[in-house]
Order: sequence, then C-alpha cells, then structure tokens
Amino acid sequence: MAPRRPAPLSSILPTGTDPASVRARVTAMERVLERSFVIPGVNMPIGLDVLIGLVPVVGEIVTASMGAYIVWEARNLGLSKWKLAQMGLNVLFDTAIGAIPVVGDAADLLFRSNTKNLRIILRHIDKHHPEAGVIEG
Repeated sequence: MAPRRPAPLSSILPTGTDPASVRARVTAMERVLERSFVIPGVNMPIGLDVLIGLVPVVGEIVTASMGAYIVWEARNLGLSKWKLAQMGLNVLFDTAIGAIPVVGDAADLLFRSNTKNLRIILRHIDKHHPEAGVIEG
C-alpha cells in the first residue's frame, strides 16, 4: 500500500477573497509566525518569527515579508489607511528590533507584531463583515 500524501495547502486554507477566507488565512499565518510551538517548562508559545529571526539578516527579511503578507490581506479587505499604517509600523518595528543581535531575538519573544495585526484585522471583520464571524467555543 502506497503512503498517504498530505493534503494540498489549497484544500486546507480557503483561497477566496471573501472576509471569511481572509480571516482563516491571516489567523493561520499568525499562528505559524507566533504560536507554532511551546517552550517546555515555561509554557511560552513561540513561532517561526522567533526561530527564523535567529538567522542574521535573511531571517528578518523573511519574517518581515510574512508580516507584510498580513498587511496586504488587510489592504484587500479595505482597512483604512490609518490602520494599514499602524500595521505597517508594527511590522517595521518588529523588523528593526529583531535586527539587533541577541537583544532583538529576545524582543521577538515579547513584541508580537503579527498578533497585534491579527487583532486589528479581526476587529475590522467583526465590525464590517459580521457574517464572516466565527463562533469560538
């Protein structure tokens, strides 16, 4: 019997431009970047933002690009220029602080720009697109 292949990403995450699809994608991206793993003993969640950020220069470029994707999704949802600027500054600040050796790696654990940006998007979706809401239990 042949081994099972994992499902393609397109079947896991919706590809539409509707608010519910965007909500699912940005929530998944935030989870990957900020809460993929838990540090044993202290139960602190970390994600790829911290791990990739350990690689000098390239790590910050990659994580900034992934954070910019969340801002791009927000732009497509029609968030105000003020909110987009706030989100962009969150990503920029995270990238600038993360570029400082050692101190930046520790700061990545505390300043979670992608979580802040997710909250901004979710507030917008809940206010302007209530049909895309998710009942959490």
